[in-house]
Amino acid sequence: MAKSALRKITMAVLAPAMAVGATVGLASAPASAAVWNSCDQWGNTSLNGYTLYNNIWGSGAGSQCIWANSGTNWGVWANHPNTGGIKSYPNSKKVINKTIASLGSLTSSYNVTVPSSGAYNTSYDIWDTDYDHEIMLWVNYNGAVGPIGTSQGTVSLGGHTWNVFRGSNGANNVYSFLRTSDSSSGTVDIKPILNWIAGKGWMSSSETIGDVQFGYEITSSSGGLDFNTNNLTVSSS
Repeated sequence: MAKSALRKITMAVLAPAMAVGATVGLASAPASAAVWNSCDQWGNTSLNGYTLYNNIWGSGAGSQCIWANSGTNWGVWANHPNTGGIKSYPNSKKVINKTIASLGSLTSSYNVTVPSSGAYNTSYDIWDTDYDHEIMLWVNYNGAVGPIGTSQGTVSLGGHTWNVFRGSNGANNVYSFLRTSDSSSGTVDIKPILNWIAGKGWMSSSETIGDVQFGYEITSSSGGLDFNTNNLTVSSS
């Protein structure tokens, strides 16, 4: 991964123009009759409490189109070249805006259909409001991809077993939790993961969690591949 914070902070208004391959027509999206779709680099919309982003942020990117029936049922068609470096992170975001200490619960369920080829990870990206801390939860991954930082061992938290990595991308701290086996569906209890990180002293329990994002960090998808979020829920109290 590279410059994870950049893709979140420099969205439609703040992002510099990047050279992106010619976009394909909306018919290339797998759900042409969807409520919303976009092939724009920074295409975004809000649906039933979630914000969707096409978010083609990396250099050397190709074409990508996002479609959505709702904030919790959406997908992406992407055709990025077989080169290194993250090209995009299409995602759906739910705003939380609560401190770790004040969160009674924070859970999410996911159900996805992902390709068997290409290089990508399916991941949650969780941020504090100051963008000082980034927590990534990889629920599946394929191809030549890897986390930032050094190994911190293996832990069982939130209903899953993870290989943990800690590092920095130069702009913010990154804590990556890679599921020890791939999954296409499940439920993650996120609050215990946040408590564990705070217990390590890596971030304070007074930090405010700004939002929970879920999507696909795509490095390559040559020839065009489909990534489908069949269902997603993010709940907090």
